[in-house]
Amino acid sequence: MDSTNDAPFGQFAAAIEAELRVETDEARREKATSYVPSTLEVLGVPAPALRVVVRRYTSQLADAPPEDVVALAIELVNRRTHEGRQTGWEIVGRRRDAMALLDRDLLERLGRGNDNWASVDGFAVTLSGVVWRQGGITDQDIADWAASRDRWWRRTALVSTVPLNKKSRGGTGDVPRTLAVCERLAKDREPMVAKALSWALRDIVPRDRHAVERFLDRHGEVLPALVKREVRNKLETGRKSG
Repeated sequence: MDSTNDAPFGQFAAAIEAELRVETDEARREKATSYVPSTLEVLGVPAPALRVVVRRYTSQLADAPPEDVVALAIELVNRRTHEGRQTGWEIVGRRRDAMALLDRDLLERLGRGNDNWASVDGFAVTLSGVVWRQGGITDQDIADWAASRDRWWRRTALVSTVPLNKKSRGGTGDVPRTLAVCERLAKDREPMVAKALSWALRDIVPRDRHAVERFLDRHGEVLPALVKREVRNKLETGRKSG
């Protein structure tokens, strides 16, 4: 099977999923199921094995139209395995032409069903944050996710700041837009959101520690204790925890 033109997307997605299942590590699956509670099926595929599958299918899809690459990723998301959707996202992420197609509607289809921190973080650092940085979605789109009743979309809004600032993710730094998202969620007491808020703030400490200090001063009375502790440790020691 050399491209999605050889079979319906469902069959192609099934082939990818079958390869992932071969790589299942039962001990890893059991650990991940307890560590990352989710309604998605967790296969327990080690990251190196998943990357091999991603590289193989990225190569096979090299000549496929970008629309087909995105459609395949959506099919993988709809099959509701944790590793399957991650594979789809990474295949899209390796195709600039496919990434250029992504808008809010497609991103929300690709992120549908994310119900755990690992899936949200993989989606945000691979797709939504990069698309935002490149102008495919707007600040208002991120603000709308930050206002969502779904805690996982609120976390997505915060983790989408990571590709703005993390050099390893192609970021060159954007303190104002990062803080704008943090402002919207400073009072959020949901633990999964608070942890993402801490991450977003810690990532900009090397770029503008004074802006982060001012943020803590402004919101100190409402910020979750975890956020204040981790961000202050980052400011004082350069590490997440002291």
